[in-house]
Amino acid sequence: MKVIIADKSHSIYAQIICDTIAESANVRGTGIARRTPEYIMTKMENGNAVIALDGNNFAGFCYIEKWGHGKYVANSGLIVHPNYRGAGLAKKIKHKIFEHSRKKFPKAKVFSITTGLAVMKMNSDLGYKPVPFSELTDDQSFWDGCQTCKNYDVLTRTNRKLCLCTGMLYDPEKAKNKVTKRVKEKTFKRLKKIKETLLLKKNKK
Repeated sequence: MKVIIADKSHSIYAQIICDTIAESANVRGTGIARRTPEYIMTKMENGNAVIALDGNNFAGFCYIEKWGHGKYVANSGLIVHPNYRGAGLAKKIKHKIFEHSRKKFPKAKVFSITTGLAVMKMNSDLGYKPVPFSELTDDQSFWDGCQTCKNYDVLTRTNRKLCLCTGMLYDPEKAKNKVTKRVKEKTFKRLKKIKETLLLKKNKK
């Protein structure tokens, strides 16, 4: 099994990817914004997708969407073929696409809207935080993509404030500040311990 950045050579899998996404949504009874094989092919050609392959067999997929002139990116269309579910492949794909997004768009906020508890858990592990839709992109073309979802009426009735999906956001600036704060706290504790050890030795003398 290999999880790699997709390219033009993988366009032969575009149809099965779309079919698998649609079938999965139908089984779960959840809404989903539909994508065409041509759209998936474009993502592959631009290097904005990750695909999992077992030899020549399609196993899983996810792609990057850019919004708000690159201020936001979304990791969308995460899917694992039924033959490969239950083995942790979704998590591997999610980590790969997140890592790829951070490298290609280091300053962008990464967001997700999902109804899946498993995806929410994976997002949380990567540092995403639940947020209201108002903190996500205001790019109208993104929200227009929800029109093919069967729950779109919920979104419109609430003036795009909420839906059955949960909004989650990874803010690189906040994540950086959190790491810096953690490092400072760790350094402070280490210096404090050194000082206490020196004082202890001095008192013993």
